[in-house]
Order: sequence, then C-alpha cells, then structure tokens
Amino acid sequence: MRPRRYGDTGQAFPIYITVVGGLLFLAFAYLAVGQAGANRNGAQTAADAAALAAAQDTRDQLAGKWVEAVLDPPQWQDIFDGYAPGLEPSCWRADQLAVQNDAHITGCDPGLLEYEVAVETDKSVGESIVPGTEDVYSKASAIAVIEPRCTFKLPDEDAGDDVLPQLTCKDKDWVLDPEDLAELPEPEDLFDVHLAD
Repeated sequence: MRPRRYGDTGQAFPIYITVVGGLLFLAFAYLAVGQAGANRNGAQTAADAAALAAAQDTRDQLAGKWVEAVLDPPQWQDIFDGYAPGLEPSCWRADQLAVQNDAHITGCDPGLLEYEVAVETDKSVGESIVPGTEDVYSKASAIAVIEPRCTFKLPDEDAGDDVLPQLTCKDKDWVLDPEDLAELPEPEDLFDVHLAD
C-alpha cells in the first residue's frame, strides 16, 4: 500500500485570498461611490433650498408691493407679472440657505419671477481608494419659479373709485372693501413658489 501524497494541499488558500481581496476592493469602491453620491445629494439640497429661499424673499417683496398698491388696481397686473419698482435682489437669502447646508453660492441669477442658483459644497467628497477625491467638491444648480396664483377683472370706469376688483386666488375669492382692508391675502395666497421641473 502506497502512502498518500498531500502535494495539492493548501492550493485553495491563494484563491481564497484573491477572492477576499477582490471583495474588499469592491466594497471600498462602492463606499467611494456612496460618498460621492451623498456629497452630490447634499449639493443639490443646498441648491434647491437656496433657490427657493431667494424666490420666497422676492415673493414677499412682491406681495408687499401689491399691498401698497391695493387701492390702485391698474397696477396689480404689473406686480403679478413681476414688474414692481424698488424690488431688492434676494441672492443674500440664497447665500444664507447655502451656508446652512454646508455649501456656498457660485452663481445667483435673478430673472423675472425666477431665481437660478449654483452652489458648491464646502466639504470634499473625502479620501477613498479613488485618487484625488479629497480635492473634489460637488456642484449643483436649481431654478425656483414664482407663479402668480390670482386673477382679477378691472371694474368698469363708471363703477367709481371705491370699487375694487374681486381677486380669485386658486381656491379662494377675495372680495376687497376699500373701507376695510384689515384682511388681505398673504404672500403665499398671491404667489406660489416652487422648483422648476
């Protein structure tokens, strides 16, 4: 009887090491992709919040201009269309919200009834197995739109100065009495603010 030979013993060990090493590499690669994705999502959140904040500030200014002109209905349509003298740019609000979301503004473009804001994160993607990611910062942009919610019809000229148009704002009608203006629509009643599709 011949003694058994164990020459092949242990040959599976290098294969096992190779497979485990490959799996670890894949795990670290997925982690790097996850880090980049989370950083990118943070940038988009900051851009969305910044654009909405700027648009909301302008909405509030437009609503204030409408209240000032409430007794002069011919001015209403210009205000609802975004044409109101004395509006201040609201990029400062965009900057505030970007900072709160660990980012900073790289561009703020106020348009007529919209704001386009670009941001860059303050934190890099971070160190990973992918070289150079520690110096990579995510960028994102967003556009927020201010949309008038109200319609009205100017009264006839012979109706007199003491008659104000009925304001129809989506799901509510506002019958305005020039003698009693204690209850007026709020900014969110007059204008809707949302991200562009």
